[in-house]
Amino acid sequence: MDERQLALIQRLSDGCAHSGEAIARDVGLTRAAVWKTLRKTADEFGLELLSERGRGYRLATPLELLDAGRIRATLSDAGRKRLSRLDIHPVIDSTNRELMRLAAEGAPSGGVCLAERQTAGRGRRGREWVSPFGVNVYLSLLWRYPFAPSNLGGASLAIGAVLAEVLSELDIEGVALKWPNDLLWQRRKLAGLLLEVAGESQGPCHLVVGLGLNLRMTAGQGSAIDQPWASLEEALYGVMIERNVLVACLLEALLEALDRYGREGLAPFLPLWRAHDAYLGEPVRLLIGERVIEGIHAGVAEDGSLLLDTPDGRCAFQAGEVSLRPLETEHS
Repeated sequence: MDERQLALIQRLSDGCAHSGEAIARDVGLTRAAVWKTLRKTADEFGLELLSERGRGYRLATPLELLDAGRIRATLSDAGRKRLSRLDIHPVIDSTNRELMRLAAEGAPSGGVCLAERQTAGRGRRGREWVSPFGVNVYLSLLWRYPFAPSNLGGASLAIGAVLAEVLSELDIEGVALKWPNDLLWQRRKLAGLLLEVAGESQGPCHLVVGLGLNLRMTAGQGSAIDQPWASLEEALYGVMIERNVLVACLLEALLEALDRYGREGLAPFLPLWRAHDAYLGEPVRLLIGERVIEGIHAGVAEDGSLLLDTPDGRCAFQAGEVSLRPLETEHS
């Protein structure tokens, strides 16, 4: 995205009509070039652009673009102290990839990367994370630890538990956690985490936490997602929440959680996780590569591993992907 495209989106982000003449004057384009550039920008970034005779151009849906000043102002003093940098990109390949690069260059704990759009956003197991412009939250956060990477085995559970609690405090009922790092609403994916770790085998190490949260994504924008999904606006039954305020709330919780995890480990976060466990007591299927293990979900162990009651007894697993067992297999 070039500066002119961004300026045009910022101009139209309020959802109000803006005359072509005024836009042309302000950005230094001819009226014909304004239309051509607007059309190209809308098509490239999946925005619905309306042209109204006698009134001008507007976006069908207003956008609240990310604003570093508003985010910082919403943080507490402690949150601002933990935050070392806050970068906002209109378009980036991957917020996680950017922070891993900065970490390798020596960036300190508390670095945050946000984007309006990702062109190569990633989920777990190499999946694409669908990242339309300006409607969701794509956030990555860097934190450094003095210990070995092996001590971060429970970090995804700690972070997921804290995020579930943040969303619950927004009066969203039914937020649930799917081991090890998905947040669900009505059994549909609301958010996902991607944690990446690097460092020396005995320490120190650094962790990049990537969060993708569906906020106002439409069915069309999410059509490429290959599993049931939900948006935060849907979970709030249409109540609007300020995107910058939401980001600040998420950062506040994440910064505190990563700091606390370094001092206390997973233990203080386990009660929260268990309170939001989506599949406790239910039949599930665990996929580990080509291997399929079925059992009754028996919660998580003190180290964060998944417990399954199987025909061979209770077993603990530290990797894999949980999915509900299809009902028809119950009768086969």
